[in-house]
Order: sequence, then structure tokens, then C-alpha cells
Amino acid sequence: MPDNGTTDTDLPPTIFVLYGATGDLARRMVLPAFYQLAQYGLLPKEWRLVGNGRGDVSHEDFQGRVHDALTEFGPKPEDGPWDDFVGNLRFAGGGFDETDPGSLLDVLEETKQEMGGDPQHVHYLAVPPSAFEKLTKGLQEHGLTDGSRVVYEKPYGTSPDSFRELDELVLSVLDEEQVFRIDHFLGKEGTQDLHVLRFANGLFEHVWDREHVQQVQIDVPETLDVAQRAEFYDATGATLDMLVTHLFQVAAEVAMEPPVDLSPESLQEARESVLAAFRPLAKEDVVLGQFEGYTDIEGVPEDSTTDTFVAARLWVDTDRWHGVPFLLRTGKKLAASEQKVSLVLRKPDGPVTHVPEHGNVITLSLSGAGALDLDFVAKKPGPVLELTQTRTTLDLADIDGGTPLPPYVSLIHDVVTGDRSLFTTSAGLAKAWATVEPLLDDRPEVQPYAEGSWGPSAANELAAPCGWLLGQTEEGDEQ
Repeated sequence: MPDNGTTDTDLPPTIFVLYGATGDLARRMVLPAFYQLAQYGLLPKEWRLVGNGRGDVSHEDFQGRVHDALTEFGPKPEDGPWDDFVGNLRFAGGGFDETDPGSLLDVLEETKQEMGGDPQHVHYLAVPPSAFEKLTKGLQEHGLTDGSRVVYEKPYGTSPDSFRELDELVLSVLDEEQVFRIDHFLGKEGTQDLHVLRFANGLFEHVWDREHVQQVQIDVPETLDVAQRAEFYDATGATLDMLVTHLFQVAAEVAMEPPVDLSPESLQEARESVLAAFRPLAKEDVVLGQFEGYTDIEGVPEDSTTDTFVAARLWVDTDRWHGVPFLLRTGKKLAASEQKVSLVLRKPDGPVTHVPEHGNVITLSLSGAGALDLDFVAKKPGPVLELTQTRTTLDLADIDGGTPLPPYVSLIHDVVTGDRSLFTTSAGLAKAWATVEPLLDDRPEVQPYAEGSWGPSAANELAAPCGWLLGQTEEGDEQ
């Protein structure tokens, strides 16, 4: 594990309460992130992690389960510092809700006495959204809200109505500043680098507008299947799982006006402002698809019309972006797995009458540590004037002294420090739901597409005249 020389031993003593601690999300993502925080020296000097669940699990048994999760999903316990880490793990069984706190209150009191002082509490709800209500009410009923920070996993609401109901409850119990709504796309190194790429480099800031940009593409295709979570996915689909959450937030990062500064408050205000300028999606600006064989998956109804693919043409009604389409695409069982944000620049007027391919394209990959690709036109070496499109790439992981953090590691660290700049807000999410609500009320017909393709060919029209940069299914190639 690389050492970046950074420690947060000056952070206040903290008790983390992980609800759903024995569930799949905790095992795959959250517990490994805590271990990586320990490896990087980014946890407070004094901390405890109290897992919570319905089962009657001893502290030692929970420690064994955490060890098993790290062995399966990494980083490996033997990579260290397991011996120091394991002594901070506790478990409180018997569940938790407003009528019965199980053993949580007792374990928290014991842990507080053990640590001494008045540690801050971070409540992490790594549970299905159906459990948010009872846990939020439980925190209020049992006096666990004062001074606490509460982390809500996505989806924070599964419809405009359920979002409004949940948010009204949450904000009746907690102040907005206490609420940390996770969207792990905002925690990606590549997404965070959008700020610096644009605002610290005149090369990009001076062309970041409708005069220079022909279209913006935010393309997140996936080769993954949904069989492992078919029941959940069939109740949500690509629009609710990805579009209204991750893709809208990334679009806001690209489209926002320059904030006053890069403080959390200014960044959130800039995102909220541009989300309010998102034009509600029209039916003709959206293509929905479902991969062939989806309804054969166990747990999926034969007549399911759930979308496993969505492509949308989003309009941002600001002076900077008026008339520039933001093209958003994502889906399952597609031809490749990528996470790309691309700005296709307008071809210049002048003596060069034929610019090959797309000309200048600025692309930021959000995968892994992130990467910046610049496509430009150059003369092909040789005796004749022949133009070609070429690319230069900067891998962010190669920057000297850098230590890329996985999204969950970055976001949990920000919760501890109280930095809300990479978290969604109540107002921002309300505006995102307002953008997608007309689509949910009047959905276009879901079109079939072949596994391993780029989705329905009808999506090509949305991206005209440039076409989807990563690839697209041409008419006649859909079978």
C-alpha cells in the first residue's frame, strides 16, 4: 500500500455505526473502504466501528466476518494493519427501529465509556431504501441525532413521491448539514478532477461553452448482467438506477457555472443552480431498451417492461450551454464497460476544409484513478499534406506524488471531516427528480437489443450528427 504521508490523527474520536453490517453492500464496498482508510492513515486516532443487524452476533464473530469479507473482496487482511484494525470492531444485534433498539444503545454506551470523552457519531445506513424510514425514526426516538452525521446510500427515493416523503422525514429529524447522501460517482477521482481541469487551466476554461462545444457525451455502458440482483433491478431499471442519480450529477459537474471558490458550500450551490436549469426530459429525447433474454432471468416477470438501457438528450437552459445537447447513455449487457465524459469541440472555420473524424475531443475517464484524453488533428509525417486525428493521454494515477483513493474511501473520509462538497443535497435531488418526472409519467416504448451490442439503434439519432463516440448499433445489426 503506498504511503502518501497524510494522517488524520487530529480528527475527533469517532464511533461509526454501520447498519446492514452483514449485508452485501457492506461486505463488498463499505468494510473494505474502512480498511483502506486505516491503511492510508486517514481514520481518527481513536475510533470504533459498531456493526448493527438483526442477528445475535458476538463481537468476535463479527470480526471474523469482516476478515472473511476482506479476504474475498480485498484489501487482504494480511496486507495490514489487521491487528490494529480488528480491535476497533464491535457488533450490536437485535436490529434497530423506533420501537426496539436491540442492543445498540448498550453497545454504544459501553464503547463511549471505553473511549472516554464525547466522541462524534457517524451513522451509516448501508441498507435497502425501504429501511431508511424506520432507521431514521429510530435515531430520533432513541436520542441518537444530536451532533451526529448520517450517511444514506442510494437510491435516496425511488420515485418523485418517495423522494419527497423520505426527504421530508429526514429533514424533520436532522439538519441538512448532518445529512450525507452518497453518490459514489461524485467520489471518483476523475469526477473530482473536472473542477481542477476546467478552473485551473485556461486551455479548457476558455472553450467550456456553447461557442466552442458541439455536444457533451456522458457515456457509462456496462457489460454486467443483473442476475445477481434481479428483483431489485426490475423494480428500478436503468433510468432510476443510473440516470436520475449518477449521470445527472456528473452532467451538473460539467455544466455548472464557476463557483465563488471550491468550498463545499460553493460547489453544492453551483451544482444546485445548474440542476435547476435542466429542462424536463421530453419523450422524444429518450430511448429505452431491454436486452434480449432479460425476462428469462429468475425473479423477473415474463411481461416486465423494465428498462435495462437508457439514452437521453438533456438540454441545459443556461446562457453557457443553450442549444448544446448533453447526451447521457447507460445500460447493461452492452458491448463494453466504460465511464467517459467527452466534450466534442466545434470544428474551426478556416483554410482546413476537411477535418478528419471528430477533430478536437476532450475526454475524461471516470474509471479507476481517471484519465484525460485529448484528441487533436495533426499532419501525418510524410511528403504530402495528409491530416490525421491523434490522441494524447494523461493517466491521473501517474501524477507524481499522487495516491488515488477509491470513491467510497474518499467519501467516508469526507464524512469524518464534515466535507459535504461531494454529496448530493435535498434541493439538488429535488431538481433532478423534477427533470425526470415527465419521463416516468409518459415512458416511451421499451425496445429490445442484443446482448453485447450498443443498445437500440434508435439511440443513434439522439447523438447525431457526431454519433456516439464509444460506438453505436447500426440499423440492421440489432439481431
